[in-house]
Amino acid sequence: MKPQPPEIPTLKEALKQPCKHRDMALAMEPMPNYSNTPDGPNETPIAFWAAWELTDRPRRIALLLDDCQEEYRAYAGDILPNIMRILDRFRAAQSGSDGVCIAWSAWSRRFDDGISNAMDRWYGPRGLRPDAPENAAYVFTGAPGLRPMAEIAPTGDEEADGWFYHGKHLDMFWTFDEDGNSYLDQKLKAHGIDTIVIVGLWTDECVLSTAYAGNSRGYDVVVVGDAVATATANQQIALKIAESTVAKVLSTDDVVRYMENDLVTGKPGAVKGTQHPDGRKDD
Repeated sequence: MKPQPPEIPTLKEALKQPCKHRDMALAMEPMPNYSNTPDGPNETPIAFWAAWELTDRPRRIALLLDDCQEEYRAYAGDILPNIMRILDRFRAAQSGSDGVCIAWSAWSRRFDDGISNAMDRWYGPRGLRPDAPENAAYVFTGAPGLRPMAEIAPTGDEEADGWFYHGKHLDMFWTFDEDGNSYLDQKLKAHGIDTIVIVGLWTDECVLSTAYAGNSRGYDVVVVGDAVATATANQQIALKIAESTVAKVLSTDDVVRYMENDLVTGKPGAVKGTQHPDGRKDD
């Protein structure tokens, strides 16, 4: 017999019970990061945005350079100087803290890689013509195209330490070790990282999916709006979706200023645990 779900109280009922994980008085206050439209059905449309600021608390923070690879250089012209500035500031902060990390990924699907999944069905089997490529699911330029762009490439030591890796799906967390654990998540957990800052390509695919994956794993997520780009018409749509659901969308100047003046390194485990896949604080 299928097990029956437990009785689940309504929100009104639950608020009458003690809850060690919640500040009950704070929970009853209005949200400063919420707006609604009284004339709409059920007061819609509604909108949300991040309730936190980077300076709200000490942080352990990582920069994720999402698929900043040579084959995407044509799309990165406007954002490359901004990524260079951000990378320089993270490297400077990293030299004095164990709570600052930098990771690089490269999108590495190949036509003969033996993987056939939902992405292949979504894009379909056509458009793989070498001289006029249309299908975005595959790398067209071979191994040299998978190298990080020279201006923002990892050093030999960074690469030897495993901070550059290849991924075969959209989000940077979707690469796994031999035990089935997310390679990136394990690297970040080892340093107690609780906040990720995403730059790179493409905004509406790998950047957005990495933002959602990071949020699901318990990280506070920042997307740098002028340090991400895409080849499609969806740049502003993707940024709007990110900032209204899972991420704080900031500018390069915002992030550089924070890293230069305001970063205070937090204690490992202060806000994000490592025992649970969703990042809840350890028991």
